[in-house]
Amino acid sequence: MTENIWPVVELRQYTLRPGTRDVLIELFDRELVETQEAVGMRIVAQFRDEDDPDRFVWLRAFPDMAARGAALTAFYIEGEVWRTHAPAARATMVDTTDALLLQPASASSGFVVSGTRPEARATDLPESRMLATIYYLDTPNEEFAEFFDTRVRPVLAATGASPIACYLTDPTPNTFAPLPIRAENVFVWFARFDSADRRTAHLDQLATTEVWHTKVQPELAERLSGPPEQLRLAPTARSMLR
Repeated sequence: MTENIWPVVELRQYTLRPGTRDVLIELFDRELVETQEAVGMRIVAQFRDEDDPDRFVWLRAFPDMAARGAALTAFYIEGEVWRTHAPAARATMVDTTDALLLQPASASSGFVVSGTRPEARATDLPESRMLATIYYLDTPNEEFAEFFDTRVRPVLAATGASPIACYLTDPTPNTFAPLPIRAENVFVWFARFDSADRRTAHLDQLATTEVWHTKVQPELAERLSGPPEQLRLAPTARSMLR
């Protein structure tokens, strides 16, 4: 099965209490995937941040902003599932406010997921890895998207990291006030690798590519308000995106 993921996407990064990430992942993958989808969301991916043992990263999607507000209300305010499992989930959490609300950078740049999600009791971890890069923009969105496609993307592809999805900040007002959204204007791209070694090979090759350092990277920096944020991510056993 190949599925185009709905266009409103949240990228959520949770800071957890030391040693509790696997506890949250086990609970999340067992109890909080199908139950969120049952009220109108799509759980795209769940990840371990490989550079921070106390960080859980996940993506969920909605068909539109009105549906987002209705689905989140149904799950967090009206639903019995979250009421039941919230105490255990919150016991692992330090901060859950690092959330970006995103929309595809173009009509064809959203996630496309192939296959079916592993069953609820799955424990086998995929060998694949993801790289998510967040650019904080200091230039108009359309101008940056064009710059990325013409200048950045070719170098990434040549070094083994063809982006599988690109997103921009969705400027629509937050439709569910209990969950805050970060206000920064960002461009986020995602790349998938068959293994951690393949991802390392890309990063090493990019670091030694002359055109990247002498031309593309300086041009990129001129369009950003701060340094990029790079997330090296490992899918959980039940992540759809893997």
